[in-house]
Amino acid sequence: MNEPPKIKKLDETVINRIAAGEVIQRPANAIKEMIENSLDAKATNIQVTVKNGGLKSIQIQDNGTGIRKEDFEIVCERFTTSKLTEFEDLSKIATYGFRGEALASISHVAHLTIQSKTINDKCAYKASFVDGKLKQGPTAIAGNQGTLINVEDLFYNMSVRRSALKSGAEEYQKVSEVVGKYAIHNVAVGFGLKKFGDHNDIRTPPNSNYIDNIRTIYGNLIARELINFNVDNDVYKFKAHGYMTNVNYSTKKFNFLLFINHRLVDCHGLKKCIDQVYATYLPKNMHPFVYLSLEIDSKNIDVNVHPTKHEVHFLNEDQIIEALTSAIETKLLGSNNSRMFYMQAKLPGVKEMIAKEQGTKSIVTVQDKDLVRTDASEQKLEKFFGPAIKERKDEDEEFSKHNKEFLQDAEVFEKQMKSFSLPSKVSRQKCKLTSILELRKEIESSLHRTLRELVSQHVFVGCVTASQALVQHGTKLYLCKTNQIMQELFYQFILYNFQNFEVIRLSEALSLKELARLALDLSEAGWTEEDGDKDELAGKVQEILTEKGAMLIEYFSIEIDEYGYLKSLPLLLENHIPEMAGLPMYVLRLATEIEWTKEKECFNSFAQETAQYYAQVHENNTESKGWKWVTEHIFYPAIKEYFLPPKSFTENGAILQIADLPSLYKVFERC
Repeated sequence: MNEPPKIKKLDETVINRIAAGEVIQRPANAIKEMIENSLDAKATNIQVTVKNGGLKSIQIQDNGTGIRKEDFEIVCERFTTSKLTEFEDLSKIATYGFRGEALASISHVAHLTIQSKTINDKCAYKASFVDGKLKQGPTAIAGNQGTLINVEDLFYNMSVRRSALKSGAEEYQKVSEVVGKYAIHNVAVGFGLKKFGDHNDIRTPPNSNYIDNIRTIYGNLIARELINFNVDNDVYKFKAHGYMTNVNYSTKKFNFLLFINHRLVDCHGLKKCIDQVYATYLPKNMHPFVYLSLEIDSKNIDVNVHPTKHEVHFLNEDQIIEALTSAIETKLLGSNNSRMFYMQAKLPGVKEMIAKEQGTKSIVTVQDKDLVRTDASEQKLEKFFGPAIKERKDEDEEFSKHNKEFLQDAEVFEKQMKSFSLPSKVSRQKCKLTSILELRKEIESSLHRTLRELVSQHVFVGCVTASQALVQHGTKLYLCKTNQIMQELFYQFILYNFQNFEVIRLSEALSLKELARLALDLSEAGWTEEDGDKDELAGKVQEILTEKGAMLIEYFSIEIDEYGYLKSLPLLLENHIPEMAGLPMYVLRLATEIEWTKEKECFNSFAQETAQYYAQVHENNTESKGWKWVTEHIFYPAIKEYFLPPKSFTENGAILQIADLPSLYKVFERC
């Protein structure tokens, strides 16, 4: 067998060069480290000059506190810093740097020269460094307060790394991104970036503001679509602020600027979640611009994760990400109710021609009222259809085809349902059941306030089908799934009117066994021969519901007599009688789908099943006023007044924006 190789300690120069390659991976990394040093030194002006994308030379000059002459001896040695004394200091670190590796790493892979002057020095001092050691100086020289660092021939001694880097132009683009991001985040500091011997490509003044700096670096197209947002969370002890584009802006690349405790970092989880929020509103494969500054209690964050410091770990990461994305989505939904249109004349002299024809010196603008329908009494969508939209949906045709006998019986039940009486108003009973109070609390805690504003201020446009309708809010048009919304609304009605329902009283009691038998004949019941005889199963349904009769009448106004006959149903919404065609299946599901043994689960599942039944509206509705009238004059007024939309409605497509005036304007502008 071959002898194992001997283990030996690496030479210190090799160790330092390997470590330097981890910290300084390209010119942009070196510039990031030096910018952070300048910011730690309280600089208010930072100028970066590069040659060949930083591969040939990098120069960074600031007006910060400077470096003391006696510190030049060790300033480029590894693990020398003025920002950290003990390891425990990491838990309260407030500076960018803390390892003392940046300048040391640069000196191992490039020729480094530092010139600096403090406020107490009469002159500046200049020194050069190689492999972390002082090579020459410090020498007295004329200079201004602050520090000037020159980095030349980056990776001159690492040929593989240097050859692997991109061209000078591509490296300069990465440098520009780093400088631009720090300029946006640090609005009190003036930043400049230029190529050697050229003018500034980036120039932001001190004491600027976020929007002006974003406009300077990313252009007016982004700046004019920005929305400001702020989050202050006491539960997880974090604050956040930033700017994001509204849904009118999109680009192929996601521009995400993330600073956590003022450090430029990456957080792939947060980036992915924000991008998913926008995916609902932007065209496919298009992305937004987001600048986010997150401040977390320093005790809850670990900055010592990666040599380049571009990653951090913090406590409650999933919860904080969820809170941030929820706040961003809320802000996104509530934005862009009004917009300024940016227009220009397409033909020379067109403005003057219009003004001349009008006999004025200015162009008369079109008012919003002439562009957007705001009066609910105006003509509805139905005017633009032919005699009928559609006779039936495919599934309704299938339903009718296989259940003609059942529908004939349902007509009899329908007539019985037409004759009902409402008791006089009685004093409301206050619910004291913990389970119901908890279910109500869940509804309130999941409320999406922006969607609540939308539904409470919407204008009904028209019905598309029995299960879909169009509404308008501001300048936007939304497609709403009526059945899905009403199911949630009826669920809320049941919980908030618990023990206080008015009654729909049947003129003739209906046999629960007969209703269950009819339901078992339906294909949707899923009955098979293995389930047993239908009559026996129907009898079991009657037995179960009759046994629960006392609870059903007390809590839900469902009266079942001792012989198993249904005599009343609850009135959940004034002027709305549920579809009789769905009553047999509702009775069957009450017996089979309710968790009767556990209180909270029982009330929750009962409310879900009942809401599902009451929300059914078919296009073959036999009521004289028809399903369109029910949708427009009963359902959507109730939605407008009472509905508390949950946060899940931002993801399930129940309320989906399909058009908005600014976007339509852009489409027609291209024509």
